[in-house]
Amino acid sequence: MEIWQSINLDCYSLLLSATAGSAAEVWQQFVAGMRQTSLLEYIAVVAGIISVWYSKKEDILVYPIGLISTTIYVYLSFKYHLIGEASVNVYYTVLSVYGWVLWARKNKQEEHVLHISFSDRKQWLQQLAFFVALYLIIFFSLSYLKGAFYGGVIPWADAFASATAYTGMWLMARKKVESWYWWVATNFASVPLYFVKGLVFTSVFYVVLLLLAFAGLAEWKQKASRRREQVARAA
Repeated sequence: MEIWQSINLDCYSLLLSATAGSAAEVWQQFVAGMRQTSLLEYIAVVAGIISVWYSKKEDILVYPIGLISTTIYVYLSFKYHLIGEASVNVYYTVLSVYGWVLWARKNKQEEHVLHISFSDRKQWLQQLAFFVALYLIIFFSLSYLKGAFYGGVIPWADAFASATAYTGMWLMARKKVESWYWWVATNFASVPLYFVKGLVFTSVFYVVLLLLAFAGLAEWKQKASRRREQVARAA
């Protein structure tokens, strides 16, 4: 019962923050937040945008540049009580190394082994199971941390943003088109979450990432379709 009351209060807080006041007040809050943005946050945002752009282009530079952003956000997430997001960025760091290795792998003909592809039904079910399991683990962990250590945590929102990001990163490392669906969900959830926490520039960052995610989805769909046609003709 206490958990559901907490969810309702957190939902109310997010909605209130997003809708309260006039447009002028929201703009003032945005300007004030931008003025308080640290140099570290600016660096993390710029590196993150460049990294996603390289991801969209299927360029391996996504990983070394992305590591700059994720390392900084580990620190910032802990500082602003975004514990789920901190765990995500630690996970990003580990998966970046894993993805870097997979994307760089070549066969004897010096051709890349891993190609962009669609998930089959079994892989979709695995993704959903992975997401649900992570969401529940993160949600209940954050609910405990909120009461014990981090009063500023918003368990349901942080868990959703974190679990979708975990799933998206795992699929991106394997060059699955569906990774972009999970990135859309992550970015959509992160915009109000970071704004409420006072990381205004990061909130804007996620708006940009949301747009890039839609563009990346369209581009990867085209590449996967062309690859599937090539394989079908060669068979």
